[in-house]
Amino acid sequence: MMSLIDRILSPRSSSRDGARTLRVGIAGLGTVGAAVVRMIERRSAALAAATGCTVRVTAVSARDAKRDRGIDLSGFTWFDDPVALARSEEVDCVVELVGGSEGAAKEIVEAALAVGKHVVTANKALLAHHGNALAKMAEARGVSLAYEASVAGGIPVIKAIREGLAGNAVSRVYGIMNGTCNYILSRMEAEGLTFEACLKDAQALGYAEADPTFDVEGFDTAHKLAILTSLVFGVEIDVEGVSVEGISAIQPLDLTMADELGYRIKLLGVAQATEAGIEQRVHPTMVPKATAIAQVMGVTNAVTIDADAVGELTLIGPGAGGDATASAVVADIADVAAGLVRPTFGKPVARLAAPRRVEMQRHEGGYYVRLTVHDRTGVAAGVATRMAEREISIESIVQRRSAKAASIDPHGLSRQPVPLVLITYAATEGNIRAALDAIAADGLLAEAPQLIRIERE
Repeated sequence: MMSLIDRILSPRSSSRDGARTLRVGIAGLGTVGAAVVRMIERRSAALAAATGCTVRVTAVSARDAKRDRGIDLSGFTWFDDPVALARSEEVDCVVELVGGSEGAAKEIVEAALAVGKHVVTANKALLAHHGNALAKMAEARGVSLAYEASVAGGIPVIKAIREGLAGNAVSRVYGIMNGTCNYILSRMEAEGLTFEACLKDAQALGYAEADPTFDVEGFDTAHKLAILTSLVFGVEIDVEGVSVEGISAIQPLDLTMADELGYRIKLLGVAQATEAGIEQRVHPTMVPKATAIAQVMGVTNAVTIDADAVGELTLIGPGAGGDATASAVVADIADVAAGLVRPTFGKPVARLAAPRRVEMQRHEGGYYVRLTVHDRTGVAAGVATRMAEREISIESIVQRRSAKAASIDPHGLSRQPVPLVLITYAATEGNIRAALDAIAADGLLAEAPQLIRIERE
């Protein structure tokens, strides 16, 4: 009797010599979908040689059948309804490139898994919100739910963790996982531009959406981090447990001060095992210039993995784009063609542990604190006192005065507030926040403080 895998990989379209054919249906023919079609056609001989199986696109679906995508669709069956494609007997492996955590994308994947078809997806939002349930469906049917393209684009970080580092215990994974944010921060640093100016350029170049909230406020990175956390630490996906902070509050002065102090500011996603549980956080971070991740500029992504056997491993490459993402999608299709079916998140769903959340208030590390204060005698001392009350040690303190701040009114206040920058030694987030609340209550602040965490290693 044939196994489910044999049945899936022995379709009716097998060639006369008995060679297997994997029939691929692609839902979504945007930049990535079209690139996948071209890549499979271009690499067909190499894929067959590597997998022992002919990979062939047989069906496609998209919103507009008449749109010119630079590819010939005449040899494929067209489906107006992508869910019908997912259920079609002409397809063995469904590639979902529609996007979004709900609606059509979810329906496509669920329909394909329900009838025992392999699924390849680049959809991080879908996996972050429904990955646990979808993994159960795939496991019950003995098929693959593959998602290399969902995290860091063309960087093979999923395979590196699940396969290449199988003999390692990983204590931390972190990285730059959103090219839009990295582009904006790189431009702000290099040219002294404001966040708003850089965002406008990113939108003009197509790096940022018309509504950039998902990217610049850290939610895209949070979805990717939740997936990596599950894979690295063997826990159920818990995207709600990720503490998220974006880059919209970063000012040019913050980047200038970071540079003077030997750091660069990056939006990092960090997942770390602690005695209290697993810490998941996304936020702007100061990283030492000497580190590999600090050198990653523009739209490039990078992921660093701290493991016991290999030490620190950093993977750097394109995090988005048609060809880069298609590379990851086709790599997953090749695994399906070769008959490789692995547990979605590294181990059977029943063996994934419930995550123990660690709240950001318990996070401990160094901090950059920028306070905008009234320029008067005793302010710095008052700030230092409030910090000391919370057992926060200050490594350095810098006060900047502008020419406008030199004029003092009759009450001893400058007409222009001035920035006061503190670098702390290791402290807990809770203590830092409590000290800042006390400083604000003392009337020392002219505007909300800026707080950026420091990763020294």
